[in-house]
Amino acid sequence: MVNEQSRDRYGRPLRGVLDAAFPGVPARRQISSAEAWSQASDYLATDLPFHAHEVFEQRWRCCPENERNAWQALAQWAAALTHVARGGSEGSKSLALRAKENLESCSYVPPEINTILVLESLNSLTRV
Repeated sequence: MVNEQSRDRYGRPLRGVLDAAFPGVPARRQISSAEAWSQASDYLATDLPFHAHEVFEQRWRCCPENERNAWQALAQWAAALTHVARGGSEGSKSLALRAKENLESCSYVPPEINTILVLESLNSLTRV
């Protein structure tokens, strides 16, 4: 896991309840755009938005400069979805607005990223 602290499925820190800990994202220094999008999509499909956020952040840290804004926007999107999963709709709305602005202003988005899906989700989150 990227952060070694025990966490629940939505990334909330656990204190002393180790049997409730949820497996995290393996730490990596390198991950390709295709791998990051595929793995994060799998996490999102299984209601693990915090894990998707971690994967998007991993790619953001190692991607070429021209992709950084796109991966940052995706990390913000997954963080917004994490807020919704935790019951915090107001925090998700502000994150979704930032993610949408960042994604729409990108000069380059890797072709693996389904921007239509992401923007539809962000539009839905901003209406919360």
